Amino acid sequence: MDKKELVKEALAAREFAYTPYSHFSVGAALLCKSGKIFRGCNIESASYTPTNCAERTAFFKAVSEGEREFSAIAVVGGPSEAPPVDFCFPCGVCRQVIAEFCSRDFKIYIAKNTEEIKEYSLDDILPYAFTEKDLYK
Repeated sequence: MDKKELVKEALAAREFAYTPYSHFSVGAALLCKSGKIFRGCNIESASYTPTNCAERTAFFKAVSEGEREFSAIAVVGGPSEAPPVDFCFPCGVCRQVIAEFCSRDFKIYIAKNTEEIKEYSLDDILPYAFTEKDLYK
């Protein structure tokens, strides 16, 4: 699957975001090495702490279905009720979840639309990830 198709999936996922408080909707599409795609959107709670980001939603759905190997993720986001106007990067918690399951060269596509896409690796956006290797020093 090419990155434009993955971004389309993320844009479609964004349509399901539940954001009555922030009014900032995010969509993610996670490509598994098996070829499956898992979509995720952000889901808010009035108490904020239980809120879940789109990226983590996609990863948790995939992992709960038995997937453990991933190729890429596309992320789009911006004010609800309008197309994305800027690039929306994963938060720190999402970056850490990505590091739990993905190699340093895992592809992360940050997009406004299918024509404006930035490509990064996990190492680019989280160069000093805390991993299991840090637990055994």
